[in-house]
Amino acid sequence: MNPNNQLDSLDLEILRKLTKDARIPYSQLAKNLKISNSLAHQRINRLKKIGVLKSAHFEIDPEVLGYTTIAITGIALKESRYVDQVVSALKQIPEVVECLNVTGKFALQVKTYAFNNDHFRSILYEKIHPIKGIEETDTSIAFNAGFSRNVPLVSK
Repeated sequence: MNPNNQLDSLDLEILRKLTKDARIPYSQLAKNLKISNSLAHQRINRLKKIGVLKSAHFEIDPEVLGYTTIAITGIALKESRYVDQVVSALKQIPEVVECLNVTGKFALQVKTYAFNNDHFRSILYEKIHPIKGIEETDTSIAFNAGFSRNVPLVSK
C-alpha cells in the first residue's frame, strides 16, 4: 500500500515542519499549524503507524568528527544469490553508512566514511573484500558531500 495515498495537506505540512526540526514540541507544532495539540499527536501517531515517520534523529557532520574520506564503492557479486548475505555482512561494518541494491555490473553501491585514504584502504581490503560472494569492487572517492536531503513532500 502506498502511504502517500493516505496523506492530506495537513499531513504533508506536519512532515515539512518535522523535517526542518524533528525536536519541535507537539504544542509548538500545533500552534504553528493552528490545530489542537491532540490533533497534532493523533496525526503524528498515525504517520508513525503507517510507516511514513520512521524515527527522529540528529544529523552528525562526519567531517567534524574527522572523517575526511567519502568513498562510493560498486560491488559485483559472484552470483546474485549472494546479495542478502553480502548486504548483511556490509551492515556489520560501521563505516559503511549506506547500501543500495542497483542495476548493472555492480549489484550493490555502498557509501563509506573513513578518517583518511589509508583507513579506507584497510576497510576495503580487510573488511569488504573478504566477504563471501564478492567478485569485484570499483571505488570512487568523493571530494565532498554536496548535499543530502529527504524525498520531496508533494501531494498527488
